[in-house]
Amino acid sequence: MAAALVVCACWPGAASADQTDPALDGLFEVLQTTADPATAQAADREIWRRWTESGEPGANRLMQTGLIAMHAGQLAAAENVFGEIVALHPDFAEAWNKRATVRYFRGDLDGSMADCHRVLALEERHYGAMSGMGLILAAKGDKAKALRWFERALAVNPHMTGVRSNIEALQRKLDGQPI
Repeated sequence: MAAALVVCACWPGAASADQTDPALDGLFEVLQTTADPATAQAADREIWRRWTESGEPGANRLMQTGLIAMHAGQLAAAENVFGEIVALHPDFAEAWNKRATVRYFRGDLDGSMADCHRVLALEERHYGAMSGMGLILAAKGDKAKALRWFERALAVNPHMTGVRSNIEALQRKLDGQPI
């Protein structure tokens, strides 16, 4: 717990944040260098916090509205809200990522994939979108490409236990098959 507090104390809150926040570089470095799970978890939380904050109050309110709808299972409403954000703020990577997530849950794999590509064009280190690409490709039956996306996500954030499990499961399924 103390390590997590020390990690968070190193990153003062930004007046405006998103995928362009300069503090992200240090947070990604922590993910690459720490062996301490609490430190990694604190860095991960801080990355997601910064990604989710646009620095624009109206977009932040819409993001919260979309998140509430998403967590309540109101996926159509959440998709509409995230769609509104990306229309107003097309450079806000996390709005694209949230819409990609909702589209995935709604079964719109092609729409989700297109949104993930947009996220990665805006923030090439977005391990959530990389993992999302892995999930989409696995659902489409392309296990080899899914495995590569999961490996990419794990290379950026080596502390993703769910992604590690997905890799192991895909490797078992692909055992003996050419990749």
